[in-house]
Amino acid sequence: MPLPLPSTAPGPSRPEVVLLLGAFALLALAVFGPVLQDSAHQHGFADQRTLLGIPCALDVLSNLPFAIAGALGLAWLAQVPVAAVEGVARALAGLFFAGLVCTSVGSAFYHWGPSDFGLMWDRLGMVLPFAGLLGLAAAGRVSQRAGIATAGAVLLGGTSAVLWWALTGNVLPWAVVQLGGMLVVLALAALPRREGALAVHLGAVIAFYGVAKLFEAADHAILEATGQWVSGHSLKHLAAAAAALPVLSALAALLPRTEGHGAVAATGQNGGQHRPGSGPATARSARRQGA
Repeated sequence: MPLPLPSTAPGPSRPEVVLLLGAFALLALAVFGPVLQDSAHQHGFADQRTLLGIPCALDVLSNLPFAIAGALGLAWLAQVPVAAVEGVARALAGLFFAGLVCTSVGSAFYHWGPSDFGLMWDRLGMVLPFAGLLGLAAAGRVSQRAGIATAGAVLLGGTSAVLWWALTGNVLPWAVVQLGGMLVVLALAALPRREGALAVHLGAVIAFYGVAKLFEAADHAILEATGQWVSGHSLKHLAAAAAALPVLSALAALLPRTEGHGAVAATGQNGGQHRPGSGPATARSARRQGA
């Protein structure tokens, strides 16, 4: 009787087990937690001015930074040398930046005429960058396979949460995806970065996201405080788009240095930029920079 071949795949590491247990805990909360309804005034944003024929103009136009960050990230990702970024991280970064473009379109569509239907597409667009970001965090601090599994779980769980809300009105699963996901990123930020991982400053991502949520909560108050100049929700879009800067900075450090973007790379990772002719070793060193 032939002996079974030994498995070549290593068993789960302790961080992988903890990450898996955390995912199950969030899943249990989403499934068995109390029903949570959206506010009856969720579509009643503070700034509803029409400018140049655009309704809720600033809430619509403030989504442009998402598209700009997404397009810039995809362009830079295409220029980063293959040896400078792990294949998994490259794919997850691509998902993140493509998701930002989708978020820009979905959110602008929603704010043009706020409704539950538009909000569904807004939230579905947000699932993509959430999956890319959480996948990057897990791949950078735990393992590449953890990054793949995390991104897949967020794609499936996030999409399911949005559709469940659309069918039942229960927003709890979506809240778990958003807030639970950021708690996961916060926990991963406390772990050391893996050798060769993309140097994304997770603490900065969380800080920008936290500021965005504060702006969102103070939508009407900020519009009043600024003399009807800008609302909290418009600022929320800007702060949330700024959460892409740490990922852009990590890529900028790995770009082949040219006159066009050498200065950006220099500010990105404290001298970790990749120079022509320096080879993969310099690129690996650049990925170890940052926090």
